[in-house]
Amino acid sequence: MPKPKTDHFAAIADIHGNADALSAVLADIDARGIGTVVNLGDHFSGPLAAAETAEILLSRPMLSVRGNHDRYLIEHPPHQMHRSDAVAYRQLQPQHLDWLRSLPPTAAMGAGTGDGILLCHATPQDDQTYWLDEVRPDGSTGPRPLDGIRTLAGSTDARLILCGHTHLPRVVTLPGGPQIVNPGSVGLPAYDDDTPVAHVMQTGTPDASYAELVRCGDRWSVTIHSVPYESARMAALARDENREDWATALETGWLAV
Repeated sequence: MPKPKTDHFAAIADIHGNADALSAVLADIDARGIGTVVNLGDHFSGPLAAAETAEILLSRPMLSVRGNHDRYLIEHPPHQMHRSDAVAYRQLQPQHLDWLRSLPPTAAMGAGTGDGILLCHATPQDDQTYWLDEVRPDGSTGPRPLDGIRTLAGSTDARLILCGHTHLPRVVTLPGGPQIVNPGSVGLPAYDDDTPVAHVMQTGTPDASYAELVRCGDRWSVTIHSVPYESARMAALARDENREDWATALETGWLAV
């Protein structure tokens, strides 16, 4: 793999088997002349087009890390998988799973100590904890307070940290610390979960999302790009698997309308 360019690049995350959204995002990235793409995980899980997504990714080398759903696909036996993981697992070929096994949980790029870039899926320590947002005991969600974000940053000295997992695009700068960027989700703009309690995360737009980053001295200019694409094929695949929740999310950006 060629050495990633670290002064102007794109970050993608949470594709979840949405091959059409991924193709639209990569076309937009190419049209902007962005030569380097980094990928923050959760590539395939969903009732969509896992194998097709895998072929796109394997044909385009990029620095990638493993997400929590990627880990489920290689650690859990099929009969213990959640519905979205199980559908993806049925579609994936051995070479696709081997690629997932090759991915690290975190990765670094950039100059070095104090000036580097850290890639993770959720937080630097684990792949399941929401970082820039939180779920409250009553199931409501919102931005995590500063002290909580700082605690989850741990002891890293990276200048820029890229994370995904929540599917919500966010840019946060810790006072005296790093910038933290979540590029949003390429492939799934809304979902529900029951951990730690039942809650919903939704962007309110069906567009695919990614981040463009440009180095500006010791800081980064971050642009979140919202990319329209035709979601009808992916929504039909979701309905074929009796996943109206996914179909509605793909078509509207909401879980219920």
